[in-house]
Amino acid sequence: MARRQKQVEEEIPHSFFVRPQEKLLIDVIPELSGTRVICTSAGRAQFAVAYAQDKPDATVDCWFLDVFHKSQTEFRVSEEGQVPPNLKFHCQPDLPEQEADLVAFAFKKGGEAELTRDLMQQGYLRLVEGGRMVVSTDNDEDQWIHRELRELFPKVTRRPIRKQGTVYLATKVGPLKKVRDFDCEFAFRDRGRLIYAYSRPGVFSHRHIDPGARALINTMQVKPGMKFLDLGCGAGTVSLASAFSAEGVKVHAVDSNARAIQSLERGIARNEAPGITVVLDAEGASPESDTFDLALANPPYFSNYAIADLFLDTAHRALKPRAKVLIVTKTPNWFVERMPLWYADVEVTEANDYWIVTGRKRKEQIVDPDEPRRPRERY
Repeated sequence: MARRQKQVEEEIPHSFFVRPQEKLLIDVIPELSGTRVICTSAGRAQFAVAYAQDKPDATVDCWFLDVFHKSQTEFRVSEEGQVPPNLKFHCQPDLPEQEADLVAFAFKKGGEAELTRDLMQQGYLRLVEGGRMVVSTDNDEDQWIHRELRELFPKVTRRPIRKQGTVYLATKVGPLKKVRDFDCEFAFRDRGRLIYAYSRPGVFSHRHIDPGARALINTMQVKPGMKFLDLGCGAGTVSLASAFSAEGVKVHAVDSNARAIQSLERGIARNEAPGITVVLDAEGASPESDTFDLALANPPYFSNYAIADLFLDTAHRALKPRAKVLIVTKTPNWFVERMPLWYADVEVTEANDYWIVTGRKRKEQIVDPDEPRRPRERY
């Protein structure tokens, strides 16, 4: 067994970082035997690659919620060599639908609880009777995942590994008594209209309208026929409010999260909202250049402003000359310093516990030779 494990470890790519929970999954490959495999990744699909290489008769489907992570993984794996022919990458709202003999999850400490519950339930439903689930976390004191797994399986094997994390193994013995629904519909009011939105675990501001989105909605000035760009649309509350704010408004909403796109599409159908286009897009490539009257964004706080940088660049290309971008944030200083490279008339106004930073598109972007563009890598 030790010799087989060493062989598996030698076959995995080592030129990029293997996260602890991913490594824990790789370490148990010699104990696993499923031929129809569904898995997630905490990094760049190192477990999926290793399993596919070790068991060429198996089919391995590796799932990503974010299309950026999927595309980066495909690039990194292809850089290392040929992608195993029995390995496929997916970016979609839910795990692949097919039956599985093995489901493998790699979760990070402090991850989103509802998303973890949702995925483990989905994994259980896809397992055939007698199929196995293996779950890893980078928390060697974890008890929470153990409790959640015991809601699904009558018996769970727990293996804490000091300073690395914990591995769980369990076998499906029968159907679930009750399938939980983690999706949510919530309502908010704008300009006297009640608007309904959907959200799912893994979508920003699940179950309620985000206060930052509310600040954008309250700040934007809308005229009939305007064309809006909603960058990082999430569940789509800003897009939905924009669509109803004046006659003839058109909205182009983009997000890299497959569930966010699905949530907004459901919201459009629920409200019969006019004029909204929704695109899964991690690179800002989908909006047409020089066509939008207003760009709106609520950039995430992780990634060391790389995503905010991408939003500003995308908005600059997409906006008409002199058109405005509105950014909502709790940390305005970075935007005040950075935005003049793209925008003139940069201003900051307070909006409850947030700040709205606005700017007008310059004719040309100013290039700062002393500050190279931030990489797109998110983590």
